[in-house]
Amino acid sequence: MKLNLPHILIVDDDKRILQLINDYLSKNNFRISTANNSLIAREKIENIEFDLIVLDIMMPGESGLKLTDSLKKNNFKTPILLLSALGNPDDRIKGLEIGANDYLTKPFEPKELLLRIKNLIHKNKYNKQKTKIVKFGPYAFNLKNEILKKNGKIFILSSSEAKLLYILAKNDGKPIFRHNLSKILNIANTSRALDVQITRLRNKIENNKKFPTYIQTVRGRGYVLKVE
Repeated sequence: MKLNLPHILIVDDDKRILQLINDYLSKNNFRISTANNSLIAREKIENIEFDLIVLDIMMPGESGLKLTDSLKKNNFKTPILLLSALGNPDDRIKGLEIGANDYLTKPFEPKELLLRIKNLIHKNKYNKQKTKIVKFGPYAFNLKNEILKKNGKIFILSSSEAKLLYILAKNDGKPIFRHNLSKILNIANTSRALDVQITRLRNKIENNKKFPTYIQTVRGRGYVLKVE
């Protein structure tokens, strides 16, 4: 399996549709993960960074619309393409209003799905390349050169502090697990080792390190940088 291929999550309770999309996209150079309900989809989204979500609207339990609405309200940036047997224009409009990036009505031509997916992934990559400055409070962090500025003036960080901030900032306002941080930073996966790194960075940028505004602890998960 080539890990550099775009990774897509397909969510549909119809096993036949799920398999057809899986097979077709796999043959067209995509990595595929699948889920047959929103609960499983949420678990995978929390642990894997996908390039795109293909999401069926009509599912038992939490619908695709409710899942989309919930994700987008939490600043979820990954493109979502909705699938539905509902052809009513109002249904399409509702999906787009809550933040879906595209909408395709069943039945559809696989080639059309493929073209829409390629377009969404390309557009998302372009937007990411344009947005290289992450802002939080008086700070602006340049992801390209790892330079932090405070109120427009360069704010000095050590190389290890800049690397930690880069990882947090690149995660786009989403929590990152402790073990993932430790692995990327190449430090021991222990509470003490990682906490020392976090504390040093907080000492630099937080007004009150005991009640941090920007680098916040997410209980049971890890840390998140609260970006604008």
